[in-house]
Amino acid sequence: MIQVEFMKPFYTKMTGTKLRLVFAYQYFSITKEEEVFHFIPIEGKEIIVDLNSMQVENLSEVFVFQRGNRFVRLPLYQLLLVSNVHEYLLPIIENVSDKVKPSQNELVQEVNEEVESIVRTLEEHNLSRLIDDALESRNEALFHDLMAEKAKLAGGYAS
Repeated sequence: MIQVEFMKPFYTKMTGTKLRLVFAYQYFSITKEEEVFHFIPIEGKEIIVDLNSMQVENLSEVFVFQRGNRFVRLPLYQLLLVSNVHEYLLPIIENVSDKVKPSQNELVQEVNEEVESIVRTLEEHNLSRLIDDALESRNEALFHDLMAEKAKLAGGYAS
């Protein structure tokens, strides 16, 4: 079995909902048969994660590890299957997704405010139309009730 000994991205980059974890020398090491192999970026050097689905996207990327003159080549899908890389990957992803959430919350709040504004405008237009209908039908009681309602919506008080 292959065990991840150390895994720390050289840098991370967010592009939309994609998180790129880029690795460099000595930032990633594995143990295979009680021997430590260190990552060398001669083929694959990054892991791309879609934060919406929490899925790794570049499973065919090949990572190469070296110990002396011996090399271990592992496609990312195999590394995910036969090692404990998830234990190291999950905290990194959670840390980044926690930082992303506030901006998503801000976006939701902004959308909610926009919706409330649209609903308020529609209510005001509807009330104006009802006032016009009351005037056309010469319904004075309904007209006064609607004007009082309009004053409440505008923040004033009905007399």
